[in-house]
This record gives sequence, structure tokens and C-alpha cells, in this order.
Amino acid sequence: MTNAELTSSDFAAIAAIMQSDARISLSAGKMTLVQSRLAKRLRQHGLAQFRDYVAMVQSDETERASMVVALTTNHTHFFREVHHFDHFRKVVLPELKQRAAKGHPIRIWSAGCSSGEEVYSITMCLLGPDRASASWVRHADIRLLATDLSPPVVEATRRAVYDAATVRPIPAEYRSTWMRQEGEDYVMVDEARALVTAKVLNLFEPWPLRQLYDVIFCRNVMIYFDEEAKAELEERFVDQLAPAGHLYIGHSERLIGVSATKMRSSGQTIYAKIEGRS
Repeated sequence: MTNAELTSSDFAAIAAIMQSDARISLSAGKMTLVQSRLAKRLRQHGLAQFRDYVAMVQSDETERASMVVALTTNHTHFFREVHHFDHFRKVVLPELKQRAAKGHPIRIWSAGCSSGEEVYSITMCLLGPDRASASWVRHADIRLLATDLSPPVVEATRRAVYDAATVRPIPAEYRSTWMRQEGEDYVMVDEARALVTAKVLNLFEPWPLRQLYDVIFCRNVMIYFDEEAKAELEERFVDQLAPAGHLYIGHSERLIGVSATKMRSSGQTIYAKIEGRS
């Protein structure tokens, strides 16, 4: 292990990059976390001091991007904050089925998808507890977008392979219908995976999104941003929602700024876009 010391000036330079590139706000209390996460990067590059690593990331765009990924937290699990999925099934799903029956495309976005547990929880809710219940999906134009800043977790979403402990929160009927066991692991079946497109995306860069979304999940992502960044991102999410579309955010998050005037509460950290607002 490296014994390199992360000085306050090194930390300040790293924090400035995180703020500039990902709008992630690192307080001084995160110094130990930064040191432990970046120690591996120093070893990989044969560097003895953090000041040398800081100099590298200030001139090497590839390593700079790798540093941002290394300092991004990816923590999730299937059916996390289960009340969101209860609401999605009971309130939103009937609306989506009605729209699909009229020939409207259905678009859902998992922003900050991590390794895919969230987007596949949504997918299983759409498909239902058995194959018969998924018939409406097979006859509809449904696409789910999963995005994250980190290429490794986006690739994990594409693979959709999870160990036994990870799939434990999935209701048994969903797991038995929409996952297959391969050795000690579980894999989402092709029918579920085919609905999901996973892409790398920095939420503060331009979004290559061609249409409005019926549902956006962005949960426990904005806790890492300052108030200005939160307000900016929330307003963009609201603008990307279709009329009456739903936004799900994390349990400790809230709408602020302009976005709060364009949405109405539909449950605990669940919001619906007020029709006529744009």
C-alpha cells in the first residue's frame, strides 16, 4: 500500500476537478475517503506522492476521467426504497398501459443507474410477475435508458449479471420469471435486457435525448451536489418530462428552485409534472 500523504493543497486541487467535471462537492471531511480511493491509482502509475498524481490529472484527460470515476460512489440494490416501486406499479403503470394502448411510445430513464439494479427493478415491474402479464409490453414501444458517469458500472448494467446476495431483495415471482441462474450467479433474461439501453453520461453535459420521458428515476445522486447544481439538474429533469410525467428522487432529497413550481407531490419523494407547465 502507498503511504503517500494527501495534503490539503492536493485535496483542494482534486476537489476543484470534481466540482468542475462532475459538479460533485467534496468537503474536507472526505479527505480520508479520497486518499484511500486514489491510493490504487498512484500505485498503478508508480507515483510516490499525491502532488505528482495531481500534476498528472491536470494534464492527462484520460486519467482525469478515471479519477472522477474512482471518486464516484455507486451504491444501490434491487427495489431500493420499495415505496417508489409500489407507487410505480399502482399509480404509474396503469397510466403507461393506457398510453401504450393508444399507440404512444413509453420512455423511462434511470439517471445515475449504477450497476443496473434500479433499471431492472423498473423493468420487472413493467413486465409483471409472470410471462402472461408481460403481453402488453411485447406489443408496445417501450424503451428504458440507464445512464451513469462510470463506464465500469454501465458495462455491468449491460451484462446484467448479479450474485445471489444481490438478487435476494427481488420478489420471488419476479426473480424466477425474469432471471436465469448461471452457476452461482443470476442473469436478467434477454426479454428484460432488450428493453434497456445503458450509456455513459455526465448529467451536467448536454443530453442527447430526442424525446420527452414519461418517468425519470434519479435517486440518491443529488446528495453529492451543491444547491446550485441540484437546482440546475432538477430543472433540466422537469423540462425533459412529458406532461404529467413522474420524477422519483432519493429519500433525503427535495425539489428546489424553479422545478418545485412545476411539479406536484405524488407521494414520498415522488413528483408529477403539472400539465401545462414547461
